[in-house]
Amino acid sequence: MKDQKIPINVLLAVIATGLMSFCGVIVETSMNISFPTLMKEFNVTTSTVQWMTTIYLLVVAIIVPLSSFLKKNFKTKSLFLCANLLFILGLVIDALAPVFPVLLLGRIIQGLGTGIALPLMFNIILENVPTSKIGLMMGIGTLITAVAPAIGPTFGGLVVNSLGWRYIFVILVPILIISFLLGIKNIEQKSQIQKNAFDLLSLIYLIFTFIGLIYGFSNMSNFSLLIALSFIIGILGLIGFVVRSNKIEHPLINISILKNLKFSGHVLSFFLFQVLSLGFAFILPNYIQLVNNQNATIAGMAVLPAGVVGAIFAPLGGKILDKFGARLPILFGVVLADISLLVFTLLSRNLSTAIIVWVYILYMCGMGMCSGNIMADGLSLLPDKNQADGNAILNTLQQFAGATGTSIVSAIIALSQSNHALSTEVSTAIGTQHAFIILLIIGIINFFILYKAIPSNTQRN
Repeated sequence: MKDQKIPINVLLAVIATGLMSFCGVIVETSMNISFPTLMKEFNVTTSTVQWMTTIYLLVVAIIVPLSSFLKKNFKTKSLFLCANLLFILGLVIDALAPVFPVLLLGRIIQGLGTGIALPLMFNIILENVPTSKIGLMMGIGTLITAVAPAIGPTFGGLVVNSLGWRYIFVILVPILIISFLLGIKNIEQKSQIQKNAFDLLSLIYLIFTFIGLIYGFSNMSNFSLLIALSFIIGILGLIGFVVRSNKIEHPLINISILKNLKFSGHVLSFFLFQVLSLGFAFILPNYIQLVNNQNATIAGMAVLPAGVVGAIFAPLGGKILDKFGARLPILFGVVLADISLLVFTLLSRNLSTAIIVWVYILYMCGMGMCSGNIMADGLSLLPDKNQADGNAILNTLQQFAGATGTSIVSAIIALSQSNHALSTEVSTAIGTQHAFIILLIIGIINFFILYKAIPSNTQRN
């Protein structure tokens, strides 16, 4: 079994879908750098330009849960071609956009492509890769998507300053053309196509869920009656979706798999890890700029090494999982992450940029060891027929964690910054320490969840 090799066409199919996911993440993270430029060019406010990210995240979050239904009802290659062409169309529209609403239209179309593409890579891995190599390939898949947020801000800054913001979209088009050519040649159909009726009411509930919760979390630091109403709509939408899914024969996602408590533990842990990572992505660049008084370029460069190291550690952790099982790489990774959280908490009133670089590298080593392995190990606990549903749940929560993690830490720091008796540097440092305390508690809880959720090799057998 250990000598099983990954067919070259499977590897190329994973690369094809991975390139789409890479472009989806990099366009999201690099666009933030261009917001000041867009505000001037299109004469829009900060709250308006934020819709470039918000509308994209909303569309992705609504489409990703449909991935299980799409996989069962349509050919994998058809889904790939649809996602790729939608993405290219969205990029072209944005590159040529004469007014801001057209720019938003392009982002919506890109979100449709990304929402289809994100789960596709992992579904191809689960269906086509030999069991003895699943950890390694899930790690490579994670590497592809993890390296994008690490280089996104740096890429965006360089392009905006040297070529102009439109070239962020132009440069990605050739990458997607390469992805298209690789995919059309190498993606093969493995699973049998089913023809289940699409439940429109479930989709409506999903739309209310994500509009309500993502908008609510994204604006949590400016809490108001509207934000409270947004949360209520999101929660009611989620309740409606769960009730509806339990009533119909072919739900969009088979949420009954969450009754498997070990899988549910992996799902909760994966969500918490994403919250931690997105919290870090907000805290550290802001700390470097507001407390250490460095510019945005230095802030972007400071977090880049950790992102690259974390991406490299993803396939390494996967290889360890294939050889020794899941407990070793996952629990070791969680311990590394928690140690870095403890150091950040203790030193957060006086963090030099150099300390941030090195301690963040330690955190991302742990994150790299864990992220893909938590997905791989969790999905291995499900029967083959339910793995697409499990993949849909994990990828959906990954999108939702983005809004949650950023909102929690930004609200905590903003609360501290509202004390005008203190300087911005001091109030931000105090708020950062409070945010790290919360993240450390989440990290410790995460360790105990995984300790209970990961079966030993003897328990599996």
